[in-house]
Amino acid sequence: MSAWLGLDPGLSKCGLVLADEVSGRVVAAGVLSPDACLAQIQSWQNGTGLEAVVLGNGTGSKHWQQQLSALELRVQVIPEAGTTLAARARYWQLEPPRGWRRLLPEGLRLPPRDYDDVVAQLLLERHWGTTLKRAPDLTVLGLKTWPER
Repeated sequence: MSAWLGLDPGLSKCGLVLADEVSGRVVAAGVLSPDACLAQIQSWQNGTGLEAVVLGNGTGSKHWQQQLSALELRVQVIPEAGTTLAARARYWQLEPPRGWRRLLPEGLRLPPRDYDDVVAQLLLERHWGTTLKRAPDLTVLGLKTWPER
């Protein structure tokens, strides 16, 4: 496996996606606190032979560059501009709306959970210039569900 990590950095939470470049598949995803994110990255580094990290240049990216360099990981920093809105649209492709949400126009739909993992996936896709496949039953680590509105 040629494992790469997509990382959407943040101060209170981070989105991360582990993907196989050869198969073009998302292997794992998560929305975690920064400490839990770092621990997960170290676990994947030890278990999968993580090759590199694609890091968004948003909030906290400088701190993450230092953390990842300390782990001796190769880091590619790319612009995050527009990824939040694009990830919201992609979220609904990955997890089609059900119930009353499907009646709303797409622009008014808010995902029922944090979707920073989808932002991380988009960062990897931008870097590779391809669309990654994600199994519909993929478990998102640290999944936080928002209360119904």
